[in-house]
Amino acid sequence: MPQFVSSTLLAFLIYLCIVLAIGFYAYLKTRTAGDFLLGGRQLGPSVSAISASASDMSGWVLLGLPGYAYVAGLEAFWISIGLVMGLAANWFLVAKPLRIISFQLQDTVTIPTYLQRRFADPKPWLRVISSMSILLFFLFYVAAGLIAGGKLFTEVFGIDYEIAVVASVAIILVYTLFGGFLAVSWTDIFQGILILVALLLVPMLIFYKAGSYESFVDGISDKNIYLLNIFISTDGEQLSFIAIASAMAWGLGYFGQPHILARFKAIESPRHVRRAAFIGVLWAFSCYFLAIAVGLSGIFIIEQPLEDSEKVFITLTKFMFDPLVAGALLATILAAIMSTVDSQLLVCSASLAEDLYPLISDRELVGDDRLKIARIAVVVLALMGTSIAMNPESKVLDVVSYAWAGLGASLGPAVLVSLYWSRMTSTGAIFGVVVGGLTVIIWSRLSGGIFDFYSLLPGFFLSLLAIGVGSALTHRKLPTAVVDRYLEIREEF
Repeated sequence: MPQFVSSTLLAFLIYLCIVLAIGFYAYLKTRTAGDFLLGGRQLGPSVSAISASASDMSGWVLLGLPGYAYVAGLEAFWISIGLVMGLAANWFLVAKPLRIISFQLQDTVTIPTYLQRRFADPKPWLRVISSMSILLFFLFYVAAGLIAGGKLFTEVFGIDYEIAVVASVAIILVYTLFGGFLAVSWTDIFQGILILVALLLVPMLIFYKAGSYESFVDGISDKNIYLLNIFISTDGEQLSFIAIASAMAWGLGYFGQPHILARFKAIESPRHVRRAAFIGVLWAFSCYFLAIAVGLSGIFIIEQPLEDSEKVFITLTKFMFDPLVAGALLATILAAIMSTVDSQLLVCSASLAEDLYPLISDRELVGDDRLKIARIAVVVLALMGTSIAMNPESKVLDVVSYAWAGLGASLGPAVLVSLYWSRMTSTGAIFGVVVGGLTVIIWSRLSGGIFDFYSLLPGFFLSLLAIGVGSALTHRKLPTAVVDRYLEIREEF
């Protein structure tokens, strides 16, 4: 074990040196708040595609999803199917229009500012409410990443969970503070490749040890034959419509994830969207498929059931690989965590610095002041997320599912409809954000009957309904100039 710990530590240090070097280089390129928060809109299609997917795939892809497949078998595929469909829809329905409109509307950086300018709303309510939604649900999303980091360092190095969480946030803060969006996006490429390689190596080696596909399948079937039936739960019951619909509903969340939408706004040219979409969807499909393969591999190879199913990737890596190789693979969990948490911290800091701070300050932020406030906001939000993550019993997938649903239901419908309906109003957007967010908060606390549906599903469609009702009630107050300007911009789609 000492050899394993020392080898793993060496691999971690090599990884961190590479990431910090990227962060320092990005720091030299970061001159303005626009560079820090959106990279100057200079991302190429490959960087945009992989960065968008990697910023989504936090520790839950290496811990949560394999852990779910480890206990539920092929039932986990329903989540992956929904996610791939949702990601593809997000790229093809949202990416290009959002890139065009956000640039035309005074080069907007944040989603709340985009919504306010889209409707030329002189009042701050839409901006404030959407910002509060981002801050509320992203705190849980950041906490989920730190929970994954805590589990990683505790399992590998045997340190206390609380210390492990603090170590995770300290590492993330260093390069996020220096390099901002460019550091985050460039490291996402490096981290994304690591994630894909790790997810590929683990099941490949185990399949090789199994000797044949039939042996692999038989080994899983001997433990529970229902694990390999996508339509049957592990207790032998037919999967209900609620279970399948809830799993696939995860895909709806993509429309409202600000850290992913930021990549759409930052892409260098709208002409690059189609190519980026192909790369992003293919990369994501591969990662989801392989993450489930890791969970199934755990069923095959691990004799005694794990107390914490979310540690299946860590356990397999420690058992199957040389210490130095295992250390490199385990570093990918840190990579997955960092690639998401850093993006979320930037989005939250942008919302605080660009949307909320100007409303409470008696002076307008310009130049270095904006950059300074954005960096302070990163630190404050990281500390708040750390406080939420301090419970070692928390499940990564549970926390992610709550945050994902909240963002998807509150912001997703508002962003999607705003791109395609010229008669949508700011009142309709406010109704949608409030109804979607409240539905997730309330629905998540209830159970039984229809409340067994994943809260994102009712939240998303009730938000759409609220947008329609709110806009219908106020569309006569919508200035003609606002509609004309939107229709003029839309001709570029």
